[in-house]
Amino acid sequence: MRRYPNSLSAAEAVSKIKSGDRVFVQGSAATPMVLTKALGQRASELQQVEIISLTTLGELNLLNDQYPTSFYFNSLFVSANTREAVNDDRGDYIPVFLSEIPRLFNQHILELDVALVHVSPPDKHGFCSLGVSVDITKSAVRNSKYVIAQVNPQMPRTLGDGVMHVSEFSAIVEVNDELPVVDYKSKITSADIEIGKHCSSIIEDGSTLQMGIGAIPDAVMEQLEGHKDLGVHTEMFSNGVIDLVKKGVITNRFKKKHRQKNVTTFAIGSKELYAFINDHPEFEFLESDYVNDAYIIAKNPKVVAINSAIEIDITGQVCADSIGTYQYSGVGGQMDFIRGANLSLGGKPIIALSSTTNKGESKIVPFLKPGAGVVTTRAHVHYVITEYGIAYLFGKNLKQRAYALIDIAHPSHREALEQEAFARFGKRFF
Repeated sequence: MRRYPNSLSAAEAVSKIKSGDRVFVQGSAATPMVLTKALGQRASELQQVEIISLTTLGELNLLNDQYPTSFYFNSLFVSANTREAVNDDRGDYIPVFLSEIPRLFNQHILELDVALVHVSPPDKHGFCSLGVSVDITKSAVRNSKYVIAQVNPQMPRTLGDGVMHVSEFSAIVEVNDELPVVDYKSKITSADIEIGKHCSSIIEDGSTLQMGIGAIPDAVMEQLEGHKDLGVHTEMFSNGVIDLVKKGVITNRFKKKHRQKNVTTFAIGSKELYAFINDHPEFEFLESDYVNDAYIIAKNPKVVAINSAIEIDITGQVCADSIGTYQYSGVGGQMDFIRGANLSLGGKPIIALSSTTNKGESKIVPFLKPGAGVVTTRAHVHYVITEYGIAYLFGKNLKQRAYALIDIAHPSHREALEQEAFARFGKRFF
């Protein structure tokens, strides 16, 4: 039985989308897969529907080899399920800081025709929640001409900017589906553990944390159980944060902004994480133009921003979004938080990465690959951490940086890197 006046089937709801429309799709664990599946089933009758999104999860039948011109993926952050399309004729990538994406919508630089979102059921007052993905979604909804909401009782009700009245939705599609889950603990390697130990060694009690998802962030979290009064102000979090909240390690006691609150824009993790954050007053899901504002970040003390890289050259230039010209991910919020941590009193911006790729190639390189994107400039990089140690680059000249990074490269690559450094800068003088 349809409980809302504007309830439709998924097929009925997406029938409003026409060729040439620009459609925003909410991302991460809130990807509205019932709606994207229904839209994909219309591939034969549509042409050049432009899809705007951050990371999306799950199988996307919008990528239909039989109808390659039906959908075009203009991605704000490339995910595994859109990577192939973005690197061929079916899509492209928009380089942009996560903090600035809402401006693209608010200033109508990207005019949105339709938004597909995934929300919790309305409460007794008629208010739903954008759940685990507020980030850029709130501004997309605010600036879309037609909004289709996938209403799901399994979507956590999160507090903060994502609360919206049911009347703001043009159409509602009722579902009852589990959210996608992610858990990297089983993928933590011995190198990740060592990186976690090095990171935790320079994190002070009372620090405010930003870290993303993956084996390295989880490895860092596992090393923080002996710390006290940590805070969270981050663009996203996963399971490790919940563990530390439960153990009383994260209290947000010393934050200046949003004291005693865990601030984020989105979250992804286990079923336990989704259950824990549901209607939890200590978690605030806010928009990315606020959370990722470097000057807001910097108001908190001892901000520790831990981000990663695909490769870093011996002067400290960080490539985090591409492998040469191949677009792998995106700029995201790395620079937002690196800059915010730089400006924070006692802050520590960290680039943490394993010393080699899965193929044994060094991630510390003489030069970035041709076509590689510099996400974080060498002027912004302070700490670089691998399993072999910590390189502190702030205040060091190019030659000093090179040899500091060589010292934490994999031993089997150090000789070759030293030869390159000598050819470029000359011998060590310290």
